[in-house]
Amino acid sequence: MTRLNIALIAHDEKKAELVNFTIAYEQIFAKHTLFATGTTGLRIMEETDLSVTRLMSGPLGGDQQMGAMIATGELDLILFFRDPLTAQPHEPDVSALLRLCDVYGIPLATNLASAELLLRAIEKGYFSWRETAAKYQ
Repeated sequence: MTRLNIALIAHDEKKAELVNFTIAYEQIFAKHTLFATGTTGLRIMEETDLSVTRLMSGPLGGDQQMGAMIATGELDLILFFRDPLTAQPHEPDVSALLRLCDVYGIPLATNLASAELLLRAIEKGYFSWRETAAKYQ
């Protein structure tokens, strides 16, 4: 299995859901390199034995840091549990992050259901296509 760089991001109302998700799939996450925005990363580390590289809080620049990592090829997958019912003061940063995922072909899950599908795909080895594609760039 290829070791992937996985970003974990959650809006305030979705942080508990993402933490619970990482608890449920801790054995899979432990095989990869994890990055998270500030508070989300802290909460994941407090509730699991996972090591997480923490960036700034999303509204304070963490979303932009993640965007830079996408643009420089440092991220393979993003799990971003978004809260669609609450206005976000940093929505332009969120939109830019989502756009960069599309530009660079980064798999993105924005809810529990799609995150579970992507994690199961990782478990089955379906992300090896990225290594093959990189050979031809």
